[in-house]
Amino acid sequence: MLGKYKLVEPLGSGGFAVVYRARDTVEGHDVALKLPNTRFDADNRDQLLREVRVAMRLDHPNILPIRNADFVGEQLLIAYPIGVESLYRRLQRRISNQRAVSIVEQLLDGLAYAHSRRVIHCDINPSNVILVDSDHVMLSDFGLARIAATTQILGSGSGTVGYIAPEQAMGHPSFRSDVFSLGLLIYRIFGGALPRWPYRWPLAELPRLKRRLSPEAILWLRRAIEVEERKRYKNAGQMKRAYEKLGGPLR
Repeated sequence: MLGKYKLVEPLGSGGFAVVYRARDTVEGHDVALKLPNTRFDADNRDQLLREVRVAMRLDHPNILPIRNADFVGEQLLIAYPIGVESLYRRLQRRISNQRAVSIVEQLLDGLAYAHSRRVIHCDINPSNVILVDSDHVMLSDFGLARIAATTQILGSGSGTVGYIAPEQAMGHPSFRSDVFSLGLLIYRIFGGALPRWPYRWPLAELPRLKRRLSPEAILWLRRAIEVEERKRYKNAGQMKRAYEKLGGPLR
């Protein structure tokens, strides 16, 4: 037991935290309970709580809400609604073009909303996209990468290897860093694999992209994953508006 939560089984773990399926013994339902694997002292607790409060104010159908956040002793607990599976697991199986497009559009909506509220995600990757049913996805873990950086667990370049923007790896995340990470995730969805650094075009997965995406959609995606930060969309809102001008991304 941790507070009112009874741990049932582990669901996953990373460099910053472990996640359990847990039973809320007061409200009588299961949650995904994230337990950061560090203790927070007085110096960083206030900043941590600010990050959690900002994330809790986000209200969008494609952002996984924080159901509860609390300390049990010095252990932080963050409870989320429990989903069906992560996008990471879903991508291990074939995904249709139409469903892939739906996922991309939902992620664009959620991230554009967060950026309009001046909130940077800092760790967009398939494990942080949760399917709450077969057709509905939500972005999770807003602000937790910055919490990790604050507590110096992962260093100033917090994020997931393979999806982190170069400037974020150097400790300078921005809205453009989220654009880069989302672009790589979209590339992974349609191309079947991440591109290899340093992302010189034509990339190895380009033939597969050409079979699934229109030439205009490929150019749109290429801008999102430009290594040079200033060449990307300035935020997810601009990226979404450019997407809407495509008239459909599929060939």
